[in-house]
Amino acid sequence: MAAAAQGKRDLFASRLGVLAATLGSAVGLGNIWKVPALTGQHGGASFLLIYVLSTLVVALPLMIVEMIMGRRTRANAYKTFVMLTPPRPGLSGMSGASARIWRITGGLSVLAAALILAFYSDVAGWVFAYVPKAVSGGVATTDPQAAARIFGDLLANPWESLLWQWLVLGCIAAVIMRGASAGIERVTRVLIPLLFLLLVAVCIRSLTLPNAQAGLRFLFMPDFARIDGDVVLMAMGLSFFKMSIGFGCMITYGSYFQADTHVPALALRVMVCDLLVSLLAGVAVFPAVFSFGFEPTAGTSLLFLTIPAVFASMPGGQFFTALFFVLSAVAATGAMLCLLEIPVAWLLETCKLPRPRATLLVTLGVAALGVPPTLSTGIWSSWTVFGLSFFDAYDFATSNLLLPVCGLLTSLFAGYVWPEREFVAALTNSGNLPLQGLARLLRRACRTLTPLLIVIILLHGLKVF
Repeated sequence: MAAAAQGKRDLFASRLGVLAATLGSAVGLGNIWKVPALTGQHGGASFLLIYVLSTLVVALPLMIVEMIMGRRTRANAYKTFVMLTPPRPGLSGMSGASARIWRITGGLSVLAAALILAFYSDVAGWVFAYVPKAVSGGVATTDPQAAARIFGDLLANPWESLLWQWLVLGCIAAVIMRGASAGIERVTRVLIPLLFLLLVAVCIRSLTLPNAQAGLRFLFMPDFARIDGDVVLMAMGLSFFKMSIGFGCMITYGSYFQADTHVPALALRVMVCDLLVSLLAGVAVFPAVFSFGFEPTAGTSLLFLTIPAVFASMPGGQFFTALFFVLSAVAATGAMLCLLEIPVAWLLETCKLPRPRATLLVTLGVAALGVPPTLSTGIWSSWTVFGLSFFDAYDFATSNLLLPVCGLLTSLFAGYVWPEREFVAALTNSGNLPLQGLARLLRRACRTLTPLLIVIILLHGLKVF
C-alpha cells in the first residue's frame, strides 16, 4: 500500500523538534492541575504508582500505534483510517461498509478534538487571566473565601471569561497558521525547555519550605492499603487520556514525522518526560501544601484557590504565584496547539483550503462551540444537559465517551483490520529497524489486552461500575 498521500507535506525538521512538539501535545494543564489534584484525592504515592504502571501498559502501546498510522499515510486522522483500510473482495476501493465504519472512527476523533478544545480553552483562558492578576498581587491572599471570591468574580463576568478564551485561541491560531515546522515545532522547542525550567524553579522554592518532607512522603511513599478498585480504575483512565490518545493527536503529529523516526523510542521518551513533568508538578505543589497546612484533597480547586493561598503564605509569594501561572499557561499552550491542528489538518486536506483560511474557520467554529461551556460556569449555570452543566457535559462526552470509544476502535483497527505486513513495515521503517518482534507483540496487545483495558475504562467512566 502507498505510504504517503499525494503532494508535498510539511514535516517536523529535526529530532528535537519532533520530541518537543509531541511532548507538548501530551504535557498540558493535566500535568500541573489534574495529576496533582487526583493524586491528592486518591492517596498520594499509591495512586501515582498505579498511574505510572498504567501509562506503560495502557497508553504507550496505543501511542506508538497512532504515531505509525499517521506517518504511514501522511494524512489527517479522518483520512488515515480510510487509507489504511484494505479493499474488501468484490468492492471497489474504499467504498465498502468496512471503510465507512473506520471513516466514522476518524470523524469522531476530529469531533472529540474540537469539543475538548472548546472547553479546554475556557480553562486555559482562566489560567492566562490569572497571570496579570498574580503579577499585580490581585490573587495574593491566604483567606480561602477571598480566593474563592476572586475566582468566582472571573467566572461570573461573561465578557472577561470569553475575551480571555478568544485571546488564547487567537494566539494558538497564529502559530498553527505557520504550519508544522515553522509554527508548531518552532514554538514548542521554546516552550518545553521553558516549562521544565519554570517547574524546577518552583520545585526548588517549594523544597526549601518548612515541613516540605511531609509533602515528599505523601508523594513518594506509597500506602498500599489505599489501593482499591476505584484508585486503579481512576489511574488507568488518567493514563489513557493524559497521553493524548484517542482523539487523533498522535496520528496527526505522526503524519509530520520524518521517515526514519524511531517511533517506539520517541514514544518512550515522550512518556518518560511527561511522567517527569507530572512528578515535578507534584514536588512543586505538595511540599508547599503540607508546609502551610492546606488540604491535599482539594481537587480541582487546587490550581485556582489553594495554590495562590499557598504561595501567598511564603516569602516572595507574589513572584512565585505569577511564576506558577506562567508555567501553567505554557503547559496549556502546547496541548492546545495539537488540539487545534487536528481539525485544521482535516479541513485543509479534505476541502483543499489554504492553511490560514482553514485555521481561521476552525478557530471561529471552536470559539462558537466554546461559548456554552464558558457561560455555564457563570450566567448560564442554571442551564443543564442531562443534569450536567455545558462545561461538564462537554467534558463527559469527550473524556467518558468519545475518547475511550475512539481508542477502542483504533486498537481493534490496528489489531484486526490493518494488514499485519503493513503494520510491521510501518513500525520497523520498512524493515530498517530490527523491531519485528515488538511489532507482533504490539499487534497482539491491540487484539486483546488493550481493548479489554479500554472497555474497563469506558464502563467505569459511564458509571456502570
